[in-house]
Amino acid sequence: MADDFLLTRAFIEAGGIDALVAKEAPDLQCWSEAERTASLDCIMRNRPPGDVWLFGYGSLIWNPTIHTVEQRVARIDGWHRAFCLSTRAGRGSAENPGLVLGLEPGGSCIGVALRVAEASAVPELTLLWRREMLTGAYVPHWVDLLDERGDRFGSGLAFTVNPAGEHYAGDLPEAEVVRRLATAAGSLGSSADYLFRTCDGLRLCGVEDAELERLAAEVRAEQAKAARGAAG
Repeated sequence: MADDFLLTRAFIEAGGIDALVAKEAPDLQCWSEAERTASLDCIMRNRPPGDVWLFGYGSLIWNPTIHTVEQRVARIDGWHRAFCLSTRAGRGSAENPGLVLGLEPGGSCIGVALRVAEASAVPELTLLWRREMLTGAYVPHWVDLLDERGDRFGSGLAFTVNPAGEHYAGDLPEAEVVRRLATAAGSLGSSADYLFRTCDGLRLCGVEDAELERLAAEVRAEQAKAARGAAG
């Protein structure tokens, strides 16, 4: 389980995510290609006027995998990022599920807006749907993208959490969130690596999320404590 393994475009195109889940979590009910296509078609039918943007708040910041033509820091209102999705494959296991980020209602979130070329929007989003819409864990929405002055510059696709989904874990105590992030890992890497890379990606864009940084410090402390215990 190497943390330097990243989800790649070729891996997704080859059906690698579906194969990974089939192996590591065979009981997981995944969406069919037809269901993903219908979901994307619905989103595109309700597309606001203007360019196609994505709002990255987690791994899309540091590993988008799709081709984009512009990137800029953006804020969205009405949503905040949280480690609220449990995963038994990729960055966790059946014995020790990991956690990844989702958008929950309330507050605001600063992330990265990624613009997709109009001519390639459908094929690029199809690839994105294979990656993000594996199950019904996310609900995609169009959200207003705001610049540093608070002015709207476009509409972006954001993957919000489905609180009715079986993978929702937004009600975990913080101690359990820290424990899972510090210890869970799978074939795509560790949950801790996902957290640390997100902090790094935001910092490279000139953004420091105080809550994520605090959580990262707690996870590092938990890992150091476990290492001392193992050594002693």
